[in-house]
Parts: sequence; structure tokens; C-alpha cells
Amino acid sequence: MLYLFYHYFHINLFQYITVRAGISFFTGFILTLYLMPIYIRWAQSKKANQPIYKYAPEAHRAKSTTPTMGGIVFLTSTMIAAFFTIRFDNFYAMGGILTILLFALIGLKDDLAKIRGGKNEAGLSSRAKLLLQIIAGAVISFYLYHGGFLTELYIPFYKYPLFDMGFFALFFWVFVFVATSNAVNLTDGLDGLATVPSIFSIMSLSVFVYIMGHAILSDYLLVPNIKGVGEVTIVATALVGSLIGFLWFNCHPAEIFMGDSGSLSLGGFIAYMAIITKNEILLILIGFVFVMETVSVILQVGSYKTRKKRVFRMAPIHHHFELKGWAENKIIVRFWIMALMSNLLALITLKIR
Repeated sequence: MLYLFYHYFHINLFQYITVRAGISFFTGFILTLYLMPIYIRWAQSKKANQPIYKYAPEAHRAKSTTPTMGGIVFLTSTMIAAFFTIRFDNFYAMGGILTILLFALIGLKDDLAKIRGGKNEAGLSSRAKLLLQIIAGAVISFYLYHGGFLTELYIPFYKYPLFDMGFFALFFWVFVFVATSNAVNLTDGLDGLATVPSIFSIMSLSVFVYIMGHAILSDYLLVPNIKGVGEVTIVATALVGSLIGFLWFNCHPAEIFMGDSGSLSLGGFIAYMAIITKNEILLILIGFVFVMETVSVILQVGSYKTRKKRVFRMAPIHHHFELKGWAENKIIVRFWIMALMSNLLALITLKIR
């Protein structure tokens, strides 16, 4: 909408991505701060509380009265902020909006089933959730492929593509969507634990998105120049602003949880940004905390099925540290530190090619 002021009234300020990104950031932040208390009061009156997983540590029982589905609020703020500031004719920005909506709908269906059933196990089955994630990932992947998006595979520290994946890029991208959305979902187990690493990941990928959409910067840093992709920066900053507003209420002790509607959409959008910046492999470093949580679950399940022994006291790994006696705040802040360090390392790769 703001871009129309430039287009029709020649207000040059609004043609710049950086200006509109700053406006989207503060719009998302302020809207979330305003809307979240209203939603919390409504959720408490309707008893839309977070069902606690029956095997979770005992300390989590106290969280059973905390409202959930806060993701719907910060995603709504993101949509409003983004629609106010993006160009509607931009292929990549609309793809980002589509990604958030599709994965949010999957999470919303899961959250509502849990609330109505009154227990964590009443949500979507693992197979049903996985199938819906595959479908959502396939829709967005086909959207990119049909739009002529690059199918080459890039790796960190090397300025040339390894090879062209062609049609098989669709399968690879679907895997990235499913893996990342599940990884963020697994991490969302403590107050603010998934929120801040998501902010760091989106901010890092925003740097890549902006540079790759800029002809001069992309040429200087030897990364692919993808015309129009920089507009996704505006959607990303809208989401980061909304997440910071959400963190105001989600920090320990949390007044609201994001629910699967929030965590799945965050994971889906992070995957989308990694794909459009050709950083699918670097995403392992950008989302290091999410990867660590996922690997801990894989190791735990694999070890128990093959050896009948556990690697950790409980998985995901944040529960392991809880059972070791670490205070919840200590676990959260240390994981935040790891997320910050891994993202700083990922940004360094921009200059090493």
C-alpha cells in the first residue's frame, strides 16, 4: 500500500525497501503489543489453555492454565504490517505470505483439536501433521518452480552452484519445509525458547535476502542476484517486529504460548527464506538450536528402539537439562546465546567465498 504513494504520488521515500521494512517492523511490533492483551483476556475466559504433554517434566504442570495460540495474534499483526508496506505484484513477497498462511492453518487445526480434546495427544496425529506439511511444502515449492526460480544447489564458502537439481529441487525444497517447521515446533517447549532463535534466524536470512535482491551488493559479495527477492525483507521485518512484541508476553514466566499455529508457520517461513536465498545448507548453522533439538529427538528415539537405552534423560534436549536441575531461565538464555553465535558465524560466510 505504501508503495502506491510512490507509484501514484511520486513520494520517493516509499520506493526504498529499507524504509518500508522499518515501517513494517514497528507496525508489527505495536500491533502485537496492542492486540495480545486483548487476546489473552479472551483466551482465559474461553479456557483456551495449553494442554501439557503427559511425559513432560513435572514443573510443566503449572503451565496448564497458560493460554495458547498466541501465534495467531503475532501472525495477524505480521499480515497487516506486510500488506501495508509490500508491493502486491512481487512474486517472492506473496510467496512468503502464502507460506505463513498455509503452515499457520496446519498449526491452527492442531491447536484447536488439542484445546477441544483437553490434552496434548488430542491434536493431529504425527502422520496427519506430516502429510499436511508435505502438501503445504509442495504447494509453495511448485509456486517457486513454476515461477522460474533457480533450481541450482549452492553451499557455503563457494560462489558457484554445485549442480542444477532441476525438477528434483521440488523434493529437496519440500524436505527443507517439513524438516524446518518440525524443528521449530520441537523447540517450542520453554518460555521464549523458540521465539528468540526464530528472530535471530529471520534477521540473518533478511540480510541475505536484501543483498541478493541488490544488484551491486550481490555482485560485490559474489552471491546470486535474484531480481525482486529483496521485497521479502519487508515481510521478514514485519514478522520480527511482531515476534518481539510477542516476546514481551512470552518471556519467562510466559503469559501466552505461540502454539503450533505460531511455531509451524515460523519454521515454514524460515525454510522459505533459506530456499529463496539458496541457503538450504547454511540453514543448519542459522537454525543451529532447532537442529540440535531435532537431532536430540532422533538420537533418543533411535537409541531406544535399537538398544532400549536412552541417550538423554528426556528429549528434546531442553527437557534433559531441566531434569538435570538447570533453572528454566538458564536453559533459555544459554540456548539464545548459542542461537546468536551460530547466526553471527553464518553471516561471516558472506565474505568468505
